[in-house]
Amino acid sequence: MTRTPPTAAELALATEVDRLGLTATPHQLERWRAKRWLAPTDQWTDPATSALRPDIVHRTAWLAALSRPGRGISWIGWTFWAIDDTEQTAALLRQALIRTIQLPLRQAGITLAQIPHGDSDAAFETRQNLAERLLRGRRAVGRDLDGLLRDHASAAGIALPEPRTVSNPFDAALIRVGARLLAGGMADVSPEELTDAWRSVWTGPPEQLDRITAAHITADKAGTDLRALSPLAHGLPGLVRVLEEADAHLLCEAVRACTKASSTLMKLLLERADAEMLTVLMGDEMWDQWVRAGGIAPASRLGEAAITLSTVQYLLVPGWAEDLHRYQDLMDRLLAAPTALTPDGRPV
Repeated sequence: MTRTPPTAAELALATEVDRLGLTATPHQLERWRAKRWLAPTDQWTDPATSALRPDIVHRTAWLAALSRPGRGISWIGWTFWAIDDTEQTAALLRQALIRTIQLPLRQAGITLAQIPHGDSDAAFETRQNLAERLLRGRRAVGRDLDGLLRDHASAAGIALPEPRTVSNPFDAALIRVGARLLAGGMADVSPEELTDAWRSVWTGPPEQLDRITAAHITADKAGTDLRALSPLAHGLPGLVRVLEEADAHLLCEAVRACTKASSTLMKLLLERADAEMLTVLMGDEMWDQWVRAGGIAPASRLGEAAITLSTVQYLLVPGWAEDLHRYQDLMDRLLAAPTALTPDGRPV
């Protein structure tokens, strides 16, 4: 099949990218337009001057730098959709998030329609069996980032902030309960089972877990179910519903914030990691609430799952978005500082 000759605009854009030391072929430009990572050709120039828009050149240069033969750019493509924030890109973003959040089901050969609703014994048993299928073949994660950093720091004689929560959020005990939560939500896991799973891997102050338990008991007596506020209150079907019904602009805002935060975190850890910087990052509660549970997002399916999890928390958990923006400010200061910062954010 004969390919359409490149247009003057495509040749001009390719030339500008070449001047930056990168390569963007007309075929790549066509593919990036098709994926909505790059605007349509008629939007590339300034109507007043007919010159290529600087933001188009900048976007194309980024795409050229990220593209590798035989490899996709993963969730970084979502960032472009979120930045553009149009009806079309928001729809593509929504589809990608919903597809990603259902990945555990697809890997287990389960569809969302197979998860029964209701509190009958038969529905409960079916959900329990589906949870077991989710766990089959799952590889155990011995230590998460927090544990690995602490092991290396200890061997080097470096003191880091004391752990505040669990030894490993991917511990088998938590994953087993998590599979049941995905299938059936909070109604399928008793408060005692949930507490026992957390207590088995809890390394933070014992009184903190006791306070959480006491808060639930107090709320229950007052007629309030705190577990209903959990993102997993209604299991995976509930999470899918949240993404389906989220306002398009808010969805784009959430993905912009989460992808920017993960990119900043990765840059810090790769380029500026030292004991002082890690102390600042680990000293904030968002280390446990976000970094250890979705903050690290490589350009892969694992990274897409991490960004999706962060997006859900941004949309669902009260105060989480504000905390992420606050943590972003902290990371920006760390990245900009010529030296490390003290735990209270002041230059050394």
